[in-house]
Amino acid sequence: MSTVLDTPAPTTPTTRRTAEARMPGFLADTWNVMVRELKPVFREPASVLFAMVQPLVFLGLFAPLLPEVENGSALQWFVPGIVAMTALMGASFTGANLTQEIVTGSHERLLVSPLSRSSLLVGRALKEVVPMLMQTAIILAVVTPFSFDLHPVGVLVGMALLSLFSIGVGALSFALALVSKDQEWLFWTVQQTLIFPVLLLAGVLLPLEGAPGWLSAASDLNPLTYVVEAERALFAGDVPVDTVAAGFLGAAIVAALGLLVGLRAMNRSA
Repeated sequence: MSTVLDTPAPTTPTTRRTAEARMPGFLADTWNVMVRELKPVFREPASVLFAMVQPLVFLGLFAPLLPEVENGSALQWFVPGIVAMTALMGASFTGANLTQEIVTGSHERLLVSPLSRSSLLVGRALKEVVPMLMQTAIILAVVTPFSFDLHPVGVLVGMALLSLFSIGVGALSFALALVSKDQEWLFWTVQQTLIFPVLLLAGVLLPLEGAPGWLSAASDLNPLTYVVEAERALFAGDVPVDTVAAGFLGAAIVAALGLLVGLRAMNRSA
């Protein structure tokens, strides 16, 4: 009578790689990708300051032209729009980094790594939150001495709202970069064609009260419109439930759409 010993099955390299890929999990993979993407930002913090040139120029040129208001400063209306503009532009530019990775081949190497493609996208999208927070802090530090009333609680809620919005825009930017692949001109053409109408239709620089019907209808279809309105209310220290809820709903729609489109493009990438 023979006895069968319960010996463990031999562990092959493929089995080890599969176990190692499953052990960290999606959250750990996403965290690792986000840290990887943030390293250049921390190594060169001047890049964040360089990205601040345009919003600071807008503040310097437009602020003196703002009309006087009876209660408070016109900056309370203008600054939240500039903060939202900074978040949109910063997140929409992030796909440019991916186009460079595609050209150099580093993106293909990441695709064959144990990291899941969903974590590659979500980690990269989350990375956009940190520069956005840093840039907002700089803007508030600049304008607060100039009759801008700072409401910390409202600002914190507003930053959570913009973080959700930035994740969606960042994911859409990465999807555009994946579709463009080696045609970098296509990425910049689409990005520049879309970003400024979105900004203007949201009333970032100019109020849209009294606008023609077609322009008002286009503004109502723009999710950024509701984000900007919520930011202005929060930065003023008010919390109107309907306005803030509409802002979070608009940001959530952008985030969901961005992640859905981005994941689909990531899974199709070779």
